[in-house]
Amino acid sequence: MSHLNLSQSNITTEQYQGLLERVLFSIFTTVPCCVFLFINFTMLFILRSKAVFCEASRYILLYNLLFADTVMLLLSQLMYIITACRILLTYPMCVVLNMLAALTEEISPLTLVVMSLERYVAVCYPLSHASIITIRTTVVAIIVVWAISSLNVLTRVILLLQFPFEDLQSLQMTKLCSVRVMFVVPTKFDYYNKAYTCFVFVSAGLAIISSYIGVMIAARSASTDKASTHKTRNTLLLHMMQLGLTLSSTIHNPLITAVSDIVTRIVLVRIHSILCLSHIIFPRCLSVLIYGIRDQTIRPLLVYHLCCRKNTNHR
Repeated sequence: MSHLNLSQSNITTEQYQGLLERVLFSIFTTVPCCVFLFINFTMLFILRSKAVFCEASRYILLYNLLFADTVMLLLSQLMYIITACRILLTYPMCVVLNMLAALTEEISPLTLVVMSLERYVAVCYPLSHASIITIRTTVVAIIVVWAISSLNVLTRVILLLQFPFEDLQSLQMTKLCSVRVMFVVPTKFDYYNKAYTCFVFVSAGLAIISSYIGVMIAARSASTDKASTHKTRNTLLLHMMQLGLTLSSTIHNPLITAVSDIVTRIVLVRIHSILCLSHIIFPRCLSVLIYGIRDQTIRPLLVYHLCCRKNTNHR
């Protein structure tokens, strides 16, 4: 009897320690996520607060990038909390969350391509920039970006139709929500996902590198604004770094799946928390750091709103 009580006590202690560790690691990711979400929402507000931001193509593209990153950040944090708390969702809710995540996940690299091309035109064809990069062409480019990402979601939905929903006794899931659980033939989905991800990121990488080479060539011209060229070159380098970090987020789910069978649940929570912070949260916050700090038009307004300073110059 005493052995039974001791065993129950140990189980209770282990469960309590596991719960406490999950809460601590959830705070470890939730606090930075909330901070960056607040900054992102502030940036989104700023980009709609003045006419100069609504009439310039680069700021319209930045708004689209920030909007997609913010939605992706919200969804990632929501999915992380659901997984950490081991909450079982219904199949329709899991499908909606995964499809929304897939929709917004590819917006960043595609928008980075358009932003890089816009900077390339601004430096290499300054006289034609205003006629080529108009509000209309910018809106068309954003529509194309969302259309490509929507086609990816549509393809996933078609693959998902093979799932035998009619054989389910209940819509309540028996496993934690993940994209692999939803597919009858995960291998087919893996092949498609890898092919699509490689195509998007290779194409985006080539476009950004080509823009960088074009800017470097233009920098040798005596008629080129050296200061503008130098700033654009640094921006394109940051875009390449941002693209690389965004690409690293695509290995998050496969890595978690791979290690889930060889480590304990507590170790898995630790790995999940660290990867969530480094591969998902941080890459989605680089846009604020790149533009919020470097852009001379945005920075004063961002400091004003974040620090709640009463300065009549920005009213």
